[in-house]
Amino acid sequence: MHKAGFVNIIGNPNVGKSTLMNAFVGEKLSIITSKAQTTRHRILGIVNGDDFQMVLSDTPGIIKPAYELQESMMGFVKSAFEDADVLIYMVEIGEKELKDEAFFNKITSSKIPVLLLLNKIDNSNQEQLEEQAALWQSKVPNAEFFPISALKGFNVKEVFNRIIELLPESPPFYPKDQLTDKPERFFVNEKIREKILMHYKKEIPYAVEVDTEEFFEEENIIRMRSVIMVERETQKGILIGHKGSALKRVGVEARKDLEKFFDKKVHLELYVKVNKNWRSNQNQLKRFGYNQK
Repeated sequence: MHKAGFVNIIGNPNVGKSTLMNAFVGEKLSIITSKAQTTRHRILGIVNGDDFQMVLSDTPGIIKPAYELQESMMGFVKSAFEDADVLIYMVEIGEKELKDEAFFNKITSSKIPVLLLLNKIDNSNQEQLEEQAALWQSKVPNAEFFPISALKGFNVKEVFNRIIELLPESPPFYPKDQLTDKPERFFVNEKIREKILMHYKKEIPYAVEVDTEEFFEEENIIRMRSVIMVERETQKGILIGHKGSALKRVGVEARKDLEKFFDKKVHLELYVKVNKNWRSNQNQLKRFGYNQK
């Protein structure tokens, strides 16, 4: 008997969805930073066993959209409800509610299995943990409850095993050696964006999109050329920094990560271009792979 199914992870920003998926997959597919809205796309991570295939889906954190890009991001979350065989709803210690009531109602009325994961319990004490557990179990009575620490690995294996039990009988959806549904250039873009999220403040990380225009794999090296899009000239100046020092730091750190990811030497060229108001432009959003309403 072979099992296979889609396991979709949803929750507010910064609850640790990407950390959990990377722990399950065993590879750093989703970028992780302390800033909200780090995940913009729906990213699939595929875990294969002899008799199962788990297709994990990491979605953007649930927010109230303020512009077209955020509308598109919430489109990815909506799609996660449509094809899920198992739904993981992640919350963290100290959290009281989901930021969108309609999404919350979908979770509590779900006909498929729901696992409610209370994350970051390593940041709490026993009293707080018991109080939060009681709160969330009363809010989502249809869910199985697991206290976890995705970062420290506490209870992660138990959740993983429970998911396997819940998967429906099915042949695999993807080839058994496939790790994700995203092309290589996507991960180049994400690694660069991760470094920008880490090193720049205020509006810069949210005004940025990365487009890898060239990706040539040779026997001993991969040559890449990526363009960082910003919305204004002032942002371009901040991103490049004095004599190019800030951009160079992004390039060096991204290249090191990419060499680990591809297990190969990498040559990375970075450029910065102004692409005015791309976050509110339907054509630009489509070009960058975001859902359209």
